[in-house]
Amino acid sequence: MSVQLNQNFQGRTVIVTGGGNGIGGAIASEFGARGANVVVNDIDAARAVRKAAEIGNGAIATPGDASSSADVAAVVGKALAAFGKVDILINNAGMDQAVSILDLEEEDWDRLIAVNLKSAFLFSKAVLPGMIAQSYGRIVCVSSVVAHRGAMNGGIHYGTTKGGMLGFARTLARQMAKTGVTVNAIAPGVVETDLIRTHLPPDVRAAVVQEIPLGRLAEPSEIGRAVAFLASEDAGYLTGATLDVNGGFWIG
Repeated sequence: MSVQLNQNFQGRTVIVTGGGNGIGGAIASEFGARGANVVVNDIDAARAVRKAAEIGNGAIATPGDASSSADVAAVVGKALAAFGKVDILINNAGMDQAVSILDLEEEDWDRLIAVNLKSAFLFSKAVLPGMIAQSYGRIVCVSSVVAHRGAMNGGIHYGTTKGGMLGFARTLARQMAKTGVTVNAIAPGVVETDLIRTHLPPDVRAAVVQEIPLGRLAEPSEIGRAVAFLASEDAGYLTGATLDVNGGFWIG
């Protein structure tokens, strides 16, 4: 007996923040491959355009700063103009900075908090009225294994935002529980992205891999598939949950 999974997104519109490359790019590609109308938001306009063109099938690029309320309103407006609704929001926009608290400047703290955490608030608030009106919505917040175990590179503001994403998702899930909108989070471990390949020294990489029970880093596509599951009909009874996709790096 075969089991038919309900993870096709034909007719659904998804906004992926920070969707131009890396984990966000893999998420955007996964939704595109499953038939969704994909809205690629990225602060780098060229990156957003390239990813939308790569996805094809009507995907659109919506460049903008996810921490700016004006830019967020413009992105959501373009999505509505193109597709008439927003069904799924992936709060993925983020940045990192390897620095000790002793060397961390206030403006750097403020900027990272805005990009990594405020963006989730702004985008969620912007799309929720439409989701509530249609009694359907999926919001997935991209956190990190560092929300559980602390940032390994000394980025205390990064670890703070990723922990904050879990609290944000759980609280929003409670507030939206009667509306038809589910809110979940995903906490990836170390992922094989260009950023990691460029900035993770070989000795540090080897030490990290040694700590991962499955013995390797995650592929971006594996995170994309996990996010797609959380946004699918198969996850309709999940809300306020955190899906840990880290190869056993954090077994709490």
